Amino acid sequence: MLIASATQAMGCSFGQGSGEVISDRLRIDQCWDGPYDMKPDFFAGVPYRDSFHIRIQRGSDKSEMSDGIAILVDDIGYVRENLGLPLEVGLSPGVTPPGVPVVSNPDPARVHFASYFHNTCRDHVSTLHAIRGVIAFEHMFNGDPNETNAAERQTTAVFDVMVGDPRKQPPGGGPMDEKHLSRITGWFQFFFERGQPGQPFP
Repeated sequence: MLIASATQAMGCSFGQGSGEVISDRLRIDQCWDGPYDMKPDFFAGVPYRDSFHIRIQRGSDKSEMSDGIAILVDDIGYVRENLGLPLEVGLSPGVTPPGVPVVSNPDPARVHFASYFHNTCRDHVSTLHAIRGVIAFEHMFNGDPNETNAAERQTTAVFDVMVGDPRKQPPGGGPMDEKHLSRITGWFQFFFERGQPGQPFP
């Protein structure tokens, strides 16, 4: 079940926002098996053409050193036309584990979700992808990096997804055993804030 959304006042500094990412039982092989609370405090997004890549994590370090979630919205316009509705979350079309055939899907998920725990599990593979689940956006940034209207720069959503390592899917396809899946729920909101581009030279 989607949790109730929470709209709270906040500033617009780069990376600032609010949210929650929790699991009653997170399973990561050889690393974690139990309750988990990410306590995110960094929120950012990168628009590209019709897509929006959202990054939510604890701390502003590189994702390779942090715990966080990455959400890719393939079609900003589609989401803005379906605000408030639960949208399917899943693997990107054409992405399947080795040995699992690619099956045509006339209506693929337009939102993709990956959770990473590189701070908690530094010595183990710790990226889990959404196998199934839903996300509902109440607000969606319009994708214009030069937008000055705050209401058009806001993104707010709640989610409820089952994540796992896609490589554990049975050979030839089929549903993944529930023992390999973890339920992650949460919500977030932030305003897109255009940051300074990284300088490629000293």
